[in-house]
Amino acid sequence: MRYVKYSKYVADLFDDLSAEDLLQMLQDFLLDSGFYEQYQSIYEMDPERTMEQLHQALLEALRNQGKIPDDLLQQMMQNWEEYQRSELAQKINKLLERLADEGYVTIGQPNPNQGEVRERDGEVSAGGEGKTKFEITDKALDFLGFKTLRDLLGSLGKSSFGRHDTRELSTGIESEGSSRLYEFGDTMNLDVNATLLSAIRRNGLQVPLDLDYQDLQVHQCEYQSSCATVLMLDCSHSMILYGEDRFTPAKKVALALTHLIRTHFPGDTLHLVLFHDSAEEMPLSELARVRVGPYYTNTREGLRVAQRILSRQRKDMRQIVMITDGKPSALTLEDGRVYKNAFGLDPLVVSETLHEVARCRRNGVLINTFMLASDYGLVNFVQKVTEICRGKAYFTTPYTLGQYLLMDYMKKKVKHIH
Repeated sequence: MRYVKYSKYVADLFDDLSAEDLLQMLQDFLLDSGFYEQYQSIYEMDPERTMEQLHQALLEALRNQGKIPDDLLQQMMQNWEEYQRSELAQKINKLLERLADEGYVTIGQPNPNQGEVRERDGEVSAGGEGKTKFEITDKALDFLGFKTLRDLLGSLGKSSFGRHDTRELSTGIESEGSSRLYEFGDTMNLDVNATLLSAIRRNGLQVPLDLDYQDLQVHQCEYQSSCATVLMLDCSHSMILYGEDRFTPAKKVALALTHLIRTHFPGDTLHLVLFHDSAEEMPLSELARVRVGPYYTNTREGLRVAQRILSRQRKDMRQIVMITDGKPSALTLEDGRVYKNAFGLDPLVVSETLHEVARCRRNGVLINTFMLASDYGLVNFVQKVTEICRGKAYFTTPYTLGQYLLMDYMKKKVKHIH
Protein backbone atom coordinates (compact mmCIF):
# COMPACT_ATOMS: atom_id res chain seq x y z
CA MET A 1 0.00 0.00 0.00
CA ARG A 2 1.40 3.39 -0.99
CA TYR A 3 1.71 6.13 1.63
CA VAL A 4 2.04 9.88 1.20
CA LYS A 5 3.84 11.79 3.90
CA TYR A 6 2.98 15.44 4.46
CA SER A 7 5.23 17.91 6.19
CA LYS A 8 5.42 21.64 6.64
CA TYR A 9 7.03 23.46 3.70
CA VAL A 10 10.13 25.35 4.71
CA ALA A 11 11.19 27.90 2.12
CA ASP A 12 14.83 27.95 1.19
CA LEU A 13 16.78 31.11 1.98
CA PHE A 14 17.18 32.19 -1.66
CA ASP A 15 14.15 30.53 -3.29
CA ASP A 16 12.88 33.87 -4.59
CA LEU A 17 16.05 34.51 -6.60
CA SER A 18 16.13 33.34 -10.21
CA ALA A 19 19.28 32.78 -12.23
CA GLU A 20 18.56 36.04 -14.05
CA ASP A 21 18.39 37.88 -10.73
CA LEU A 22 21.75 36.43 -9.76
CA LEU A 23 23.26 37.39 -13.10
CA GLN A 24 22.08 40.96 -12.70
CA MET A 25 23.59 41.10 -9.20
CA LEU A 26 26.92 39.92 -10.63
CA GLN A 27 26.85 42.26 -13.63
CA ASP A 28 29.54 44.64 -12.38
CA PHE A 29 31.83 41.78 -11.39
CA LEU A 30 31.39 39.89 -14.67
CA LEU A 31 32.07 43.01 -16.75
CA ASP A 32 34.89 44.33 -14.54
CA SER A 33 37.52 46.25 -16.51
CA GLY A 34 40.27 46.10 -13.89
CA PHE A 35 39.33 49.35 -12.15
CA TYR A 36 39.58 47.83 -8.67
CA GLU A 37 42.88 46.12 -9.46
CA GLN A 38 44.71 49.04 -11.02
CA TYR A 39 47.18 49.28 -8.13
CA GLN A 40 48.26 45.65 -8.39
CA SER A 41 51.30 44.71 -10.40
CA ILE A 42 50.60 43.13 -13.76
CA TYR A 43 51.87 39.80 -12.47
CA GLU A 44 49.30 39.80 -9.64
CA MET A 45 46.33 40.42 -11.90
CA ASP A 46 44.63 37.18 -12.95
CA PRO A 47 42.69 37.68 -16.20
CA GLU A 48 41.00 34.30 -15.68
CA ARG A 49 38.50 34.61 -12.88
CA THR A 50 38.00 31.78 -10.44
CA MET A 51 34.96 30.27 -8.77
CA GLU A 52 36.28 31.56 -5.47
CA GLN A 53 36.15 35.12 -6.80
CA LEU A 54 32.64 34.53 -8.16
CA HIS A 55 31.57 33.16 -4.78
CA GLN A 56 32.93 36.22 -3.00
CA ALA A 57 31.26 38.57 -5.49
CA LEU A 58 27.86 36.92 -5.02
CA LEU A 59 28.26 36.94 -1.24
CA GLU A 60 29.03 40.67 -1.33
CA ALA A 61 26.08 41.37 -3.66
CA LEU A 62 23.66 39.47 -1.43
CA ARG A 63 24.94 41.26 1.63
CA ASN A 64 24.66 44.70 0.00
CA GLN A 65 21.06 44.02 -1.00
CA GLY A 66 20.07 42.77 2.45
CA LYS A 67 19.33 39.23 1.28
CA ILE A 68 21.32 37.57 4.10
CA PRO A 69 19.54 37.28 7.48
CA ASP A 70 21.20 39.07 10.37
CA ASP A 71 21.88 35.87 12.33
CA LEU A 72 23.75 34.23 9.43
CA LEU A 73 25.58 37.47 8.71
CA GLN A 74 26.70 37.80 12.30
CA GLN A 75 27.75 34.16 12.37
CA MET A 76 29.81 34.67 9.22
CA MET A 77 31.56 37.72 10.66
CA GLN A 78 32.39 35.98 13.93
CA ASN A 79 33.65 32.70 12.45
CA TRP A 80 35.09 33.60 9.06
CA GLU A 81 37.64 30.77 9.25
CA GLU A 82 34.77 28.28 9.50
CA TYR A 83 32.76 29.98 6.80
CA GLN A 84 33.42 27.37 4.09
CA ARG A 85 31.66 24.72 6.18
CA SER A 86 28.75 26.98 7.10
CA GLU A 87 25.17 26.73 5.88
CA LEU A 88 25.44 30.08 4.10
CA ALA A 89 28.46 28.99 2.03
CA GLN A 90 26.66 25.85 0.90
CA LYS A 91 23.58 27.82 -0.15
CA ILE A 92 25.70 30.22 -2.20
CA ASN A 93 27.40 27.24 -3.85
CA LYS A 94 23.93 26.01 -4.78
CA LEU A 95 23.17 29.38 -6.40
CA LEU A 96 26.36 29.16 -8.44
CA GLU A 97 25.38 25.67 -9.53
CA ARG A 98 22.06 27.09 -10.69
CA LEU A 99 23.89 29.59 -12.91
CA ALA A 100 25.90 26.77 -14.45
CA ASP A 101 22.88 24.47 -14.88
CA GLU A 102 20.94 27.14 -16.74
CA GLY A 103 23.85 27.85 -19.09
CA TYR A 104 24.96 31.29 -17.93
CA VAL A 105 28.47 30.24 -16.85
CA THR A 106 30.67 27.28 -17.66
CA ILE A 107 32.97 25.84 -15.01
CA GLY A 108 36.38 24.64 -16.18
CA GLN A 109 38.58 21.92 -14.79
CA PRO A 110 40.83 22.85 -11.85
CA ASN A 111 44.53 23.32 -12.50
CA PRO A 112 46.38 20.53 -10.63
CA ASN A 113 49.46 22.74 -10.35
CA GLN A 114 47.55 25.25 -8.24
CA GLY A 115 46.19 23.00 -5.54
CA GLU A 116 43.21 20.73 -5.16
CA VAL A 117 39.58 21.65 -5.18
CA ARG A 118 37.44 20.01 -2.54
CA GLU A 119 34.39 18.22 -3.93
CA ARG A 120 31.54 17.20 -1.71
CA ASP A 121 28.35 15.56 -3.04
CA GLY A 122 29.12 16.81 -6.52
CA GLU A 123 29.54 20.41 -5.37
CA VAL A 124 32.61 22.45 -6.08
CA SER A 125 33.73 24.28 -2.98
CA ALA A 126 34.71 27.90 -3.35
CA GLY A 127 37.39 27.63 -0.72
CA GLY A 128 40.76 25.97 -0.67
CA GLU A 129 43.80 26.64 -2.77
CA GLY A 130 42.29 25.30 -5.99
CA LYS A 131 41.88 27.61 -8.94
CA THR A 132 38.73 26.42 -10.69
CA LYS A 133 38.07 28.80 -13.57
CA PHE A 134 34.72 29.85 -14.97
CA GLU A 135 33.67 31.61 -18.16
CA ILE A 136 30.60 33.64 -18.95
CA THR A 137 28.57 32.24 -21.87
CA ASP A 138 26.99 33.91 -24.90
CA LYS A 139 23.60 33.37 -23.28
CA ALA A 140 24.70 35.44 -20.29
CA LEU A 141 26.12 38.18 -22.54
CA ASP A 142 22.86 38.36 -24.45
CA PHE A 143 20.89 38.64 -21.21
CA LEU A 144 23.16 41.38 -19.86
CA GLY A 145 22.85 43.23 -23.16
CA PHE A 146 19.07 43.00 -22.97
CA LYS A 147 19.00 44.28 -19.38
CA THR A 148 21.31 47.17 -20.19
CA LEU A 149 19.32 48.07 -23.28
CA ARG A 150 16.03 47.97 -21.36
CA ASP A 151 17.43 50.16 -18.60
CA LEU A 152 18.81 52.70 -21.07
CA LEU A 153 15.68 52.87 -23.20
CA GLY A 154 13.47 52.87 -20.13
CA SER A 155 15.11 56.07 -18.95
CA LEU A 156 14.39 57.58 -22.36
CA GLY A 157 10.74 56.55 -22.40
CA LYS A 158 11.19 54.35 -25.49
CA SER A 159 9.99 50.79 -25.89
CA SER A 160 10.58 49.66 -29.45
CA PHE A 161 12.38 50.79 -32.58
CA GLY A 162 12.25 49.66 -36.16
CA ARG A 163 14.75 49.85 -38.97
CA HIS A 164 16.78 52.89 -40.06
CA ASP A 165 14.64 55.46 -41.88
CA THR A 166 16.27 57.78 -44.38
CA ARG A 167 15.18 60.80 -46.40
CA GLU A 168 15.26 58.79 -49.64
CA LEU A 169 12.29 57.04 -51.26
CA SER A 170 12.21 53.61 -52.88
CA THR A 171 9.65 51.10 -54.08
CA GLY A 172 8.42 48.67 -51.48
CA ILE A 173 5.42 47.14 -49.79
CA GLU A 174 4.36 50.01 -47.53
CA SER A 175 3.40 53.08 -49.55
CA GLU A 176 4.53 56.31 -47.94
CA GLY A 177 4.91 58.69 -50.88
CA SER A 178 3.58 59.53 -54.30
CA SER A 179 3.77 57.10 -57.21
CA ARG A 180 6.31 57.24 -60.00
CA LEU A 181 7.02 55.53 -63.31
CA TYR A 182 8.20 51.95 -63.04
CA GLU A 183 11.91 51.35 -63.69
CA PHE A 184 13.58 48.03 -64.27
CA GLY A 185 14.54 46.47 -60.92
CA ASP A 186 11.79 48.13 -58.87
CA THR A 187 9.57 46.11 -56.58
CA MET A 188 6.37 45.47 -58.51
CA ASN A 189 4.10 47.24 -56.02
CA LEU A 190 1.81 48.52 -58.75
CA ASP A 191 -0.29 51.65 -58.26
CA VAL A 192 -3.33 50.40 -60.18
CA ASN A 193 -5.25 53.68 -60.21
CA ALA A 194 -2.33 55.75 -61.50
CA THR A 195 -1.49 53.10 -64.12
CA LEU A 196 -5.05 52.97 -65.50
CA LEU A 197 -5.35 56.77 -65.56
CA SER A 198 -2.11 57.01 -67.53
CA ALA A 199 -3.43 54.58 -70.12
CA ILE A 200 -6.75 56.49 -70.37
CA ARG A 201 -4.98 59.83 -70.83
CA ARG A 202 -2.87 58.37 -73.63
CA ASN A 203 -5.56 56.51 -75.62
CA GLY A 204 -8.85 57.66 -74.17
CA LEU A 205 -11.50 55.52 -72.48
CA GLN A 206 -11.84 52.39 -74.60
CA VAL A 207 -12.37 48.71 -73.90
CA PRO A 208 -10.06 46.90 -73.65
CA LEU A 209 -7.53 49.40 -72.30
CA ASP A 210 -4.28 49.50 -74.18
CA LEU A 211 -1.64 49.31 -71.43
CA ASP A 212 1.93 50.09 -72.38
CA TYR A 213 5.21 49.87 -70.46
CA GLN A 214 5.27 53.64 -70.02
CA ASP A 215 1.92 53.53 -68.18
CA LEU A 216 3.18 51.41 -65.31
CA GLN A 217 3.48 53.33 -62.06
CA VAL A 218 4.56 51.97 -58.68
CA HIS A 219 4.09 53.10 -55.08
CA GLN A 220 7.02 54.65 -53.27
CA CYS A 221 7.90 53.97 -49.65
CA GLU A 222 10.61 55.25 -47.32
CA TYR A 223 13.92 53.60 -48.15
CA GLN A 224 15.19 51.71 -45.10
CA SER A 225 18.90 51.15 -45.18
CA SER A 226 21.33 48.73 -43.60
CA CYS A 227 24.35 49.87 -41.63
CA ALA A 228 27.77 48.46 -40.88
CA THR A 229 29.17 49.76 -37.59
CA VAL A 230 32.59 49.41 -36.00
CA LEU A 231 32.63 50.27 -32.31
CA MET A 232 36.09 51.59 -31.37
CA LEU A 233 36.74 51.35 -27.63
CA ASP A 234 39.66 53.19 -26.08
CA CYS A 235 41.17 50.75 -23.58
CA SER A 236 44.23 52.79 -22.66
CA HIS A 237 45.10 53.01 -18.98
CA SER A 238 43.43 56.40 -18.55
CA MET A 239 40.02 54.71 -18.84
CA ILE A 240 40.30 53.53 -15.22
CA LEU A 241 42.45 56.30 -13.76
CA TYR A 242 41.49 59.49 -11.97
CA GLY A 243 39.06 57.76 -9.60
CA GLU A 244 36.51 56.81 -12.25
CA ASP A 245 35.82 53.61 -14.16
CA ARG A 246 34.99 54.66 -17.70
CA PHE A 247 35.63 51.36 -19.46
CA THR A 248 32.96 49.21 -17.78
CA PRO A 249 30.11 51.55 -18.87
CA ALA A 250 31.53 51.44 -22.40
CA LYS A 251 31.43 47.63 -22.31
CA LYS A 252 27.83 47.70 -21.15
CA VAL A 253 26.89 50.02 -24.00
CA ALA A 254 28.57 47.64 -26.46
CA LEU A 255 26.48 44.77 -25.07
CA ALA A 256 23.29 46.83 -25.35
CA LEU A 257 24.12 47.88 -28.92
CA THR A 258 24.80 44.23 -29.85
CA HIS A 259 21.41 43.17 -28.49
CA LEU A 260 19.67 46.09 -30.20
CA ILE A 261 21.14 45.23 -33.60
CA ARG A 262 20.41 41.51 -33.24
CA THR A 263 16.76 42.02 -32.28
CA HIS A 264 15.70 45.21 -34.10
CA PHE A 265 18.14 45.70 -37.00
CA PRO A 266 18.96 42.17 -38.25
CA GLY A 267 20.40 43.53 -41.49
CA ASP A 268 23.06 45.54 -39.66
CA THR A 269 26.48 44.38 -38.56
CA LEU A 270 28.58 45.34 -35.55
CA HIS A 271 32.30 44.78 -35.02
CA LEU A 272 34.46 45.69 -32.05
CA VAL A 273 37.94 47.26 -32.22
CA LEU A 274 40.08 47.97 -29.16
CA PHE A 275 42.82 50.58 -29.44
CA HIS A 276 45.67 51.22 -27.01
CA ASP A 277 49.39 51.05 -27.85
CA SER A 278 48.20 49.33 -31.00
CA ALA A 279 44.74 48.14 -32.12
CA GLU A 280 43.02 44.88 -32.90
CA GLU A 281 39.58 43.50 -33.68
CA MET A 282 37.99 41.67 -30.76
CA PRO A 283 35.12 39.16 -31.10
CA LEU A 284 32.00 40.41 -29.35
CA SER A 285 31.84 37.09 -27.47
CA GLU A 286 35.08 38.09 -25.70
CA LEU A 287 33.77 41.47 -24.59
CA ALA A 288 33.09 40.47 -20.98
CA ARG A 289 36.72 39.44 -20.48
CA VAL A 290 38.28 42.57 -21.98
CA ARG A 291 40.26 44.79 -19.60
CA VAL A 292 42.22 47.98 -20.00
CA GLY A 293 45.80 48.10 -21.20
CA PRO A 294 48.39 48.72 -22.54
CA TYR A 295 48.83 52.36 -21.69
CA TYR A 296 48.84 54.71 -24.70
CA THR A 297 46.17 55.80 -27.23
CA ASN A 298 46.88 54.83 -30.84
CA THR A 299 43.80 56.32 -32.47
CA ARG A 300 45.13 56.16 -36.02
CA GLU A 301 45.80 52.41 -35.84
CA GLY A 302 42.26 51.90 -34.54
CA LEU A 303 40.86 53.82 -37.51
CA ARG A 304 42.96 51.74 -39.88
CA VAL A 305 41.69 48.44 -38.46
CA ALA A 306 38.12 49.75 -38.53
CA GLN A 307 38.41 50.76 -42.20
CA ARG A 308 39.73 47.32 -43.16
CA ILE A 309 36.68 45.77 -41.51
CA LEU A 310 34.22 48.17 -43.15
CA SER A 311 35.77 47.69 -46.59
CA ARG A 312 34.49 44.10 -46.48
CA GLN A 313 30.92 45.17 -45.69
CA ARG A 314 28.36 45.66 -48.47
CA LYS A 315 26.08 48.08 -46.66
CA ASP A 316 24.43 51.38 -47.54
CA MET A 317 25.86 53.11 -44.48
CA ARG A 318 29.26 52.54 -42.91
CA GLN A 319 30.21 54.23 -39.71
CA ILE A 320 32.75 54.22 -36.89
CA VAL A 321 31.58 54.89 -33.34
CA MET A 322 34.61 55.90 -31.27
CA ILE A 323 34.51 56.06 -27.46
CA THR A 324 37.56 57.71 -25.96
CA ASP A 325 38.72 59.79 -23.03
CA GLY A 326 42.26 60.63 -24.09
CA LYS A 327 44.23 62.48 -26.69
CA PRO A 328 46.08 60.38 -29.31
CA SER A 329 49.48 59.63 -27.82
CA ALA A 330 50.86 56.79 -29.96
CA LEU A 331 51.52 56.14 -33.63
CA THR A 332 52.48 52.98 -35.51
CA LEU A 333 55.35 53.81 -37.87
CA GLU A 334 55.86 52.28 -41.30
CA ASP A 335 58.49 49.87 -39.99
CA GLY A 336 56.10 48.55 -37.32
CA ARG A 337 57.59 50.40 -34.38
CA VAL A 338 55.27 52.38 -32.09
CA TYR A 339 56.12 56.02 -31.48
CA LYS A 340 54.77 57.21 -28.09
CA ASN A 341 54.37 60.56 -26.41
CA ALA A 342 52.71 60.37 -23.02
CA PHE A 343 51.80 64.06 -22.98
CA GLY A 344 49.52 63.77 -26.02
CA LEU A 345 48.86 66.19 -28.88
CA ASP A 346 52.25 65.45 -30.38
CA PRO A 347 52.27 67.25 -33.78
CA LEU A 348 53.34 64.10 -35.65
CA VAL A 349 50.73 61.90 -33.97
CA VAL A 350 47.92 64.42 -34.40
CA SER A 351 48.67 65.18 -38.06
CA GLU A 352 48.87 61.48 -39.05
CA THR A 353 45.66 60.74 -37.14
CA LEU A 354 43.82 63.56 -38.91
CA HIS A 355 45.10 62.30 -42.27
CA GLU A 356 43.52 58.94 -41.43
CA VAL A 357 40.26 60.70 -40.58
CA ALA A 358 40.35 62.40 -43.99
CA ARG A 359 40.89 58.99 -45.60
CA CYS A 360 37.76 57.74 -43.82
CA ARG A 361 35.76 60.57 -45.33
CA ARG A 362 37.07 59.84 -48.84
CA ASN A 363 36.00 56.21 -48.38
CA GLY A 364 32.50 57.24 -47.31
CA VAL A 365 32.93 56.24 -43.65
CA LEU A 366 31.25 58.41 -41.03
CA ILE A 367 32.93 58.90 -37.62
CA ASN A 368 30.86 59.71 -34.53
CA THR A 369 32.94 60.43 -31.43
CA PHE A 370 31.80 60.02 -27.84
CA MET A 371 34.07 61.86 -25.43
CA LEU A 372 34.31 60.82 -21.80
CA ALA A 373 36.49 63.75 -20.77
CA SER A 374 36.40 67.53 -21.05
CA ASP A 375 40.11 68.25 -21.46
CA TYR A 376 40.59 71.31 -23.69
CA GLY A 377 43.15 69.61 -25.92
CA LEU A 378 40.93 66.60 -26.48
CA VAL A 379 37.91 68.78 -27.21
CA ASN A 380 39.89 70.69 -29.83
CA PHE A 381 41.13 67.45 -31.43
CA VAL A 382 37.64 65.92 -31.57
CA GLN A 383 36.22 69.10 -33.09
CA LYS A 384 38.77 68.82 -35.90
CA VAL A 385 37.84 65.17 -36.44
CA THR A 386 34.16 66.13 -36.61
CA GLU A 387 34.84 68.95 -39.04
CA ILE A 388 36.86 66.75 -41.39
CA CYS A 389 34.52 63.74 -41.52
CA ARG A 390 31.28 65.72 -41.02
CA GLY A 391 30.28 63.40 -38.23
CA LYS A 392 29.02 64.17 -34.76
CA ALA A 393 30.74 64.81 -31.45
CA TYR A 394 29.10 63.94 -28.13
CA PHE A 395 30.62 65.35 -24.95
CA THR A 396 29.22 62.98 -22.37
CA THR A 397 29.93 61.05 -19.16
CA PRO A 398 29.96 57.33 -18.31
CA TYR A 399 26.44 57.78 -16.91
CA THR A 400 24.91 59.27 -20.08
CA LEU A 401 27.06 57.51 -22.68
CA GLY A 402 24.53 54.76 -23.37
CA GLN A 403 21.62 57.14 -23.87
CA TYR A 404 23.49 59.32 -26.35
CA LEU A 405 24.98 56.42 -28.29
CA LEU A 406 21.81 54.40 -28.66
CA MET A 407 19.68 57.38 -29.58
CA ASP A 408 22.28 58.42 -32.15
CA TYR A 409 22.27 54.94 -33.65
CA MET A 410 18.51 54.81 -33.93
CA LYS A 411 17.69 58.37 -34.95
CA LYS A 412 20.64 59.11 -37.24
CA LYS A 413 20.03 62.86 -36.87
CA VAL A 414 22.78 65.35 -37.59
CA LYS A 415 23.25 67.32 -34.39
CA HIS A 416 25.81 68.08 -31.71
CA ILE A 417 25.21 67.45 -28.04
CA HIS A 418 27.35 69.58 -25.72
